Amino acid sequence: MSGKIHLHWYLPTNGDSRGLTGSGNDSHLIDFAGGYRAPTLAYLGEVARAAEAQPFHAVLTPTGTWCEDAWIATAALSAETKRLKFLVAFRPGLISPTLVAHQAATFQRVTQGRLLLNVVTGGDRFEQARFGDHLDHDARYERTAEFIQVLRGVSDESAQEPFSFKGKHYDIREARINAAPYGLPQIFFGGASGAATEVATSHSDVYLVWGRQPEIEADNIKKLKAQAAAKGRDLKFGIRLHVISRDTEDEAWAVADKLLGWVSPDQVANAKSLAAKSESVGQSHMTALHAERDGLPKSARELQIHPGVWSGYGLVRGGAGTALVGSHEQVADLIETYHKAGFDHFIFSGQPHLEEAWHFGEGAAARLKSRGLLAPVS
Repeated sequence: MSGKIHLHWYLPTNGDSRGLTGSGNDSHLIDFAGGYRAPTLAYLGEVARAAEAQPFHAVLTPTGTWCEDAWIATAALSAETKRLKFLVAFRPGLISPTLVAHQAATFQRVTQGRLLLNVVTGGDRFEQARFGDHLDHDARYERTAEFIQVLRGVSDESAQEPFSFKGKHYDIREARINAAPYGLPQIFFGGASGAATEVATSHSDVYLVWGRQPEIEADNIKKLKAQAAAKGRDLKFGIRLHVISRDTEDEAWAVADKLLGWVSPDQVANAKSLAAKSESVGQSHMTALHAERDGLPKSARELQIHPGVWSGYGLVRGGAGTALVGSHEQVADLIETYHKAGFDHFIFSGQPHLEEAWHFGEGAAARLKSRGLLAPVS
């Protein structure tokens, strides 16, 4: 365990619902159940203000062709909030690193330092191809490493001369971006492959994972901390999870059963087919949590991979596929367990995101605050 816990929420910029499918999906839209809420500025503003009313530091805004543009959506929402930060996800291969540095500096000044950056290399070659990006998996991460070097270089306020860089993917000449007075935001980065962890340990500030069992994550953190330390770096860690936090354990699992009840075998089969086409190692980890299962279980509890850690989301959704399920005390205990494993940043979501921000904030988050584990929000 290192520093205090930083809680973050998820901004459903492709719409929201009461079901597992059709909203807040980290990679693709399959179908939806349980109603649908369009990602209007009015609704997203409600979600953002709910997160701001609770002890969340930031909201993660996803990136992809299936959701609204993260930069534009968060810029608009910054005027709807006062202190909440925005963890903006973007694809490094689709935009100049100098331009991102310029956007970040402007965003920081306009919002008085309320930006965080989530660099998403992309593990889905089909989605990358929609943008005209045809590099293979490892080459994309190689490009990401160069991208972050340029991003940091052009934003370096201590540099005496403009920044130049000649690499395999970027040729930057005498560039400088005024990042004052807030500087370059923290860089969050994820990816489970060897190519990805090389980038993480060399260049990122916070390494993000999709949640597996605490003991697996603890071993992974120990290894990556050592790799980063060998490079003279102090790497922080974050985890992306869903959450169902209720007054009692039975209530929470009743909600999980209801979510599962809206899922059809066809949706599971479609999701499995899509996941099989992904190049993402992280996606393969999520799929492996229920790879031996055919069809739907009779009870949500059958999909526990660890007491209170549920893999039900991954049956029908790409990306983060696990959730913490239990009473407010149990969920708080699980978060503390992951914190002891080495995580400081927790990015949560729940269906629907507006109501669940309040359920979690007034429940498990309040317990964590009473234990003195939460970092103060500013």
